[in-house]
Amino acid sequence: MAGYVQASLDDLGTPLADVTFCVLDLETTGGDRGTDRITEIGVVKVRGGELLGTLQTLVHPEVRIPPAITVLTGITEAMVAEAPRLDAVLPTVLEFLEGAVLVGHNVRFDVDFLNAALARRGDPPLRGRVVDTLALARRLVRDEVPDCRLGTLATRLRLTTRPTHRAFDDAMATTELLHLLLERAATWGVLGLDDLLALPRLGGHPQAAKLRLTRGLPRAPGVYLFRDGRGEVLYVGKATNLRDRVRSYFGSDDRRKIGALLRETASISVEETADVLVAEVLEARLLRQLRPRYNRAGTQWPMYCYVRLTVDEPWPRLVVSTSAASAGLVLGPLPSRQAATLAVEALHTVFPLRRCTARLGPRRRVPADASPCTAHQLGRAYCPCSGTADPVAYRALVDEVVRTLRTTPQTVIDRLGRRMADLARQRRYEEAAAVRDRAQAFAGLVQRTSTIDQLRRAGRIVARLGDTTVEIVDGVLARYQPAGRLAASLSVAPPPTGTGPVAKEAVDEMLVIARALQRRANGRVLVCDGEWASTVPRVEPPTRLARAG
Repeated sequence: MAGYVQASLDDLGTPLADVTFCVLDLETTGGDRGTDRITEIGVVKVRGGELLGTLQTLVHPEVRIPPAITVLTGITEAMVAEAPRLDAVLPTVLEFLEGAVLVGHNVRFDVDFLNAALARRGDPPLRGRVVDTLALARRLVRDEVPDCRLGTLATRLRLTTRPTHRAFDDAMATTELLHLLLERAATWGVLGLDDLLALPRLGGHPQAAKLRLTRGLPRAPGVYLFRDGRGEVLYVGKATNLRDRVRSYFGSDDRRKIGALLRETASISVEETADVLVAEVLEARLLRQLRPRYNRAGTQWPMYCYVRLTVDEPWPRLVVSTSAASAGLVLGPLPSRQAATLAVEALHTVFPLRRCTARLGPRRRVPADASPCTAHQLGRAYCPCSGTADPVAYRALVDEVVRTLRTTPQTVIDRLGRRMADLARQRRYEEAAAVRDRAQAFAGLVQRTSTIDQLRRAGRIVARLGDTTVEIVDGVLARYQPAGRLAASLSVAPPPTGTGPVAKEAVDEMLVIARALQRRANGRVLVCDGEWASTVPRVEPPTRLARAG
């Protein structure tokens, strides 16, 4: 049997004038789709205000029509006695609906009855896109009418066709109502099918009147900027479909800050990009440059912290540093001091490096009354401050730490995992959770560092991502070239790069680029001046605590 085939994803952005609608109405023996049956079907097919065709038929319900239904609809047992049964009608109805957007007034009622009939035959349910004129009317004209029943709307809005509780008449009235509502919806910036499908949940938003700000937004990748009345940028975001993403703020996005953001928004500007990666990079640069107050992610880079092993000191130690210019073996940065501190604690759990903060120069003399620190007394750290540490053994330990960080960081995770499991078996769950958190922070540190280092080792990369060619130099985007167009640079300058530890300002952009090159199935590296690997080995932290029974 021919099925009702829904419009494709590509059709979502179709201008409403080009969308084919099938307006459906059913008459039934009652309201229970399990026991009641269809008695009449009416369908009107339209596109761009033009009538393309109609379908109407009585249906033998194979059950008794209650007197109350006969009074309401005028359909009698005699009228349906010679009518075809639903099984004979369904193939024609589904073929008529094929490729169109289904419309109805309280359309869920009609869809449920058709799906119940299909289920009785063992056929799949309708899965096409559906527009409910009842939901649209509640959004667009509710303040003009006492209720949104089809008869009330036809009278108050002066429709030329009045519903009569007969399927074809009601379908024609609903068709006229649909066209009126589409005209009203245009003032809300509803221009395409995707806009129309989203309108019922958008229209109830307190800031729905500002939907007009989205009228000219394209359905393309890019970056959007919410601005206040002075033109100050309040929020920056990226999107694969700018129009769809921005309009979602008026409906499906229920984050607490969104209401305040929309109240302050006076205008919305966008910058289209050739590819999603270019949009992500532009977003990262705008966030770094503007630091909008409604953005948190991407604007906190001044707070990023590095983990540094001070190998340039006689007695090296691990420290959390805010500067990439510090000497020693530098890893990171991580997004916060807390995360960096946890990573340091992870290494301290595995390696007995000194934990004191004193500067120990080569000429330092140990006081006669110096006593070992607590960590040393517990056997967890060397304590050169008390003169008890062997410099040769300590240097060997530091060399082991450096070697592990550079080549086998997973061994740290594995040892932490065993420690966590031991603590869990002893029911010391809080301590086990603390070890888990350290392991996860350390894994994040290693993963970030290795991802960035791998990208920087590649030097200059030219890669094809879909229809766009990108050129990456020293880990940041230098130029991009959409197919058939000239190469271009972004409107915002790239962050600083160098040969030492990566600058905080560049981290977010580098991570965006590295992940895109590694994950994009349609990506291909064309030129690489250095070393490039399509994947970075992952460091897997333990995540679960096994609780004893």
